[in-house]
Amino acid sequence: MSKKKRIIVITDGDEYARKTLDYLANELGGTCLSYLSDNPTVVTPDKVIRAVLKAKEEPVYVLIDDAGIPGVGAGEKVLLALKDHPDIDIIGAIAVAAHTKNMEWTRFSFAIDRYGQLTANGVDKEGVSIPEIGRINGDTVYSLDQLDLPIVIAIGDIGKMHGNDDLKKGSPITRKAIELILERGEQFGSIKRKSPSTE
Repeated sequence: MSKKKRIIVITDGDEYARKTLDYLANELGGTCLSYLSDNPTVVTPDKVIRAVLKAKEEPVYVLIDDAGIPGVGAGEKVLLALKDHPDIDIIGAIAVAAHTKNMEWTRFSFAIDRYGQLTANGVDKEGVSIPEIGRINGDTVYSLDQLDLPIVIAIGDIGKMHGNDDLKKGSPITRKAIELILERGEQFGSIKRKSPSTE
């Protein structure tokens, strides 16, 4: 019996998110399917599943984005297909906040504000804490909240947050979110992180 492919879902697919996740996959290990991401998502669930199953390194980072489309958009259809696949295991998700008009929301395990601090409060697109405890608004989180995922980390807009998550700084907020998911994966023996470079 083959092992399931472990993936991390990120609910953002714009250019900043693609560049950030490509960089962090190289730094932390894994395969980023940034070439399949878009804003909004246009790729089919079948194509994403095939790419996940062919990926050589884990975790596999899958970026989905509904760009404000209400309800279950193309990105969330990909999410649901991944969750239902018998050979794929979603080990965690990064829920990205947005100024969504349709007020989709999701609960989360932890949030990280734009200063890198863990908080029980939600965060907005700029990574600023909001009064809401335990949930955030986002474009692509409607179905995320319906799934029983091991860990969901809420953050502001990837690669932005008033420059605090800039790629030139190593995207520390997004990096911390991934590290929290990987630490949980290590704790339960589902995945191992890339060893730090000795160069």
